[in-house]
Amino acid sequence: MSHKQPTALDLPMLDPLPDETQKYFDICQDKLGLVPNVLQAYAFDIDKLNAFTALYNDLMLAQSGLSKLEREMIAVAVSSINKCFYCLTAHGQAVRQLSGDPMLGEMLVMNWRAADLDARQTAMLSFSEKITVASYTIVEADREALRAVGFSDRDIWDIANVAGFYNMTNRVASATDMRPNDEYHAQSR
Repeated sequence: MSHKQPTALDLPMLDPLPDETQKYFDICQDKLGLVPNVLQAYAFDIDKLNAFTALYNDLMLAQSGLSKLEREMIAVAVSSINKCFYCLTAHGQAVRQLSGDPMLGEMLVMNWRAADLDARQTAMLSFSEKITVASYTIVEADREALRAVGFSDRDIWDIANVAGFYNMTNRVASATDMRPNDEYHAQSR
């Protein structure tokens, strides 16, 4: 675990961490080999950390018509538009790991349109891009394009929420100069 501050702000983690938080961080360390800096950044305020992790876990890990890979693809496509260094590094690694394809992770980071995607993935990322760039322009035809490739209305809700979450977190990460864990750069290559 890095002892550097995860952001440019002087907001150190609580020390000691509450027992439940320490258990969560220990699980991260065991499963991932690191405690993501985003979690360390929020650990100055346990209520904020708990709110962040609850929403992340619901959107990215809970049951959904979207696969974990598809949700990570949305995270990377949105983060690419927003040029969020933290999320491009961390979620680009997740795409590499989940897909088993290092090139896919790199293509999505650079320009998702360069990737060889199927119609479903293309529609999903086009919708996510529109949410990111000009959400006020979304109309029924945009939702219908998702339905035409097999997404349910619940899936559309999930796409919108995952894209919205990363638009929010990208802005927080960029505004605070949040840095990804160094370990992400070499993983799943």
